Amino acid sequence: MKLYLLGQTDNDNYNTYDSCIVCAENAEDAKTINPTGGVYSEPNGEYSEWALSADNITCEEIGEAIDKQVRGVVLASFCLG
Repeated sequence: MKLYLLGQTDNDNYNTYDSCIVCAENAEDAKTINPTGGVYSEPNGEYSEWALSADNITCEEIGEAIDKQVRGVVLASFCLG
């Protein structure tokens, strides 16, 4: 498993996540992880705390996870309004 830094800039309202670090098998898998702890799905015109489009999620590999680390969110940055 690897660690990835995810970011998004298309949804910069209050009460949104701007980035997170996740543990995943690969970059494609990482981009499916939502910083709220769920699985990412594009909102259908509804308020979202994360990216409005999966195309606008950036993903950068930043390291190897330890053996005991499970898939999911490790750390998230929330912009409280």
